[in-house]
Amino acid sequence: MKLLEYKSQELFYDYDIPSNKGFVIDSLEDLNVTTQDDEPTRGDGIGVEVDNYPVVVKAQVQTGGRGKAGGIKFAENEEELIEISRDLLGKEIKGLEIKKLLVVDMIDVKKEWYLSVTLDRKSKTPLLIFSTEGGVDIEETAHETPEKIAKVPINPMMGIKPYMVRYLINYFDIDPDYLKPLYDIVENLYRLFKEYDCMLTEINPLVINGEGDLIAVDGKIDIDDNALFRHDDILQFRDELTEDEKVIEARKYDFLYIPIRDKGNIGVISNGSGMIMSSIDLITKKGMEVSCALDLGGGATAERVQEAIKIILENEDVELLLINIFGGITRCDEIAKGLKMASDAVGDKTVIIRVEGTNKEAGLEIIHNMKDTVVSVDSILEGVDALYEHFSG
Repeated sequence: MKLLEYKSQELFYDYDIPSNKGFVIDSLEDLNVTTQDDEPTRGDGIGVEVDNYPVVVKAQVQTGGRGKAGGIKFAENEEELIEISRDLLGKEIKGLEIKKLLVVDMIDVKKEWYLSVTLDRKSKTPLLIFSTEGGVDIEETAHETPEKIAKVPINPMMGIKPYMVRYLINYFDIDPDYLKPLYDIVENLYRLFKEYDCMLTEINPLVINGEGDLIAVDGKIDIDDNALFRHDDILQFRDELTEDEKVIEARKYDFLYIPIRDKGNIGVISNGSGMIMSSIDLITKKGMEVSCALDLGGGATAERVQEAIKIILENEDVELLLINIFGGITRCDEIAKGLKMASDAVGDKTVIIRVEGTNKEAGLEIIHNMKDTVVSVDSILEGVDALYEHFSG
């Protein structure tokens, strides 16, 4: 789960990592602005009053490279802030719609550093990464001048120790006065990394401002999806990002609902991302379009299968449903029972079902006693052919 910058900034505040002040908006009304004849004017609402210019306006999207893509702009006054906000909201960066903006104070930057804690899969330990060449070109620095980046493995049993930061100070010949403040930030960043089950906690850039203080100007946090159940605040944040109610409904049952195309008329249910992608590829090659898909995961019971079918058929565009199951811990008879229990949701829609694996024969016996609109097939290729026959008809 990749957090948006403003959520990363909130966690920085919680973990005593100094960061520049700001606020989030998702409409011009948040700036206490009304529009008349397309001209911005100050309204009488309860929006945010900005009294300290200049400010930086930063698009909130889950991707890097925002600055080069025009997603970070500077406003010298209220009129520029309104104009920039109007220009950015609703636009796209790398295919992602900008729905929120983070507005922060502009920092007097004297120096930019890079700091992160990440999970190193080779050593299977957290890794502290630091460079005095922070900013938007850190990837280029890592590729062209790797000696400008220092990496320090972190023993999880020991955590952050002063000698680690002392090594960084000496390696880059940094003023020793920064040993204590840098150590505090590194220690808190690692504590955040550990307590929130992170794959990455990154500050880029970590700047020295005009007063000589260290400030986290931009942050990136990536949390292990498998650990989200331990973090209610992140689950709430994730749901706030999602507008599709079916995605949120599916999460209640630990399903993954995937909206695909607005104009498709085929739904796919399977157990595993690989099988879903294979099914969609084969359907698309036949000239058909999938509207949505749902990943059951493992060990689905009949009751859970029933809910999955209801969720995917709530999409009014879905006229044909392909169920493609390879049963291991997921039993084929449970899949069949769930389909039978969902008969009211299915109605007169056509369901093509292929089951393989545990309790296949018991599952097929149930399926063969269902109504004619439920078609059993022996392979995914046969299933796609059956879809095409109904699609063409």
